[in-house]
Amino acid sequence: QLYIVESGGGLVQPGGSLRVSCRVSGLFKDYYIIGWFRQAPGKEREGVGCISTTDGSATYADSVKGRFTFSRDPLQNTVDLQMDSLKPEDTAVYYCAAVFQPVCTLDRQMYTFWGQGTQVTVSS
Repeated sequence: QLYIVESGGGLVQPGGSLRVSCRVSGLFKDYYIIGWFRQAPGKEREGVGCISTTDGSATYADSVKGRFTFSRDPLQNTVDLQMDSLKPEDTAVYYCAAVFQPVCTLDRQMYTFWGQGTQVTVSS
């Protein structure tokens, strides 16, 4: 069982930056992946990116590649998502999720544990 809590988020102007954090606690296995997802009003939840705790390898959705970056602190069991060059279409509730498997995936159906989400709004 893993417990996930997101923090950060808020309101930022277009072109600005924001950082959201995901803290994982509970009973860990040897490996798991952390995924970030987002859901805008009226849209399906989509994958933003994921990172493997096995080797630190990361995968990003095309829509955020080059603008979003993961950073992981294995001692604190946190994964931060640094979001730069934000656009209004990045506005959504951002969710952190985890699953006990070694290989990253952006398929939300694969994830077992979810946080409550944090709102990110990009607007002038």
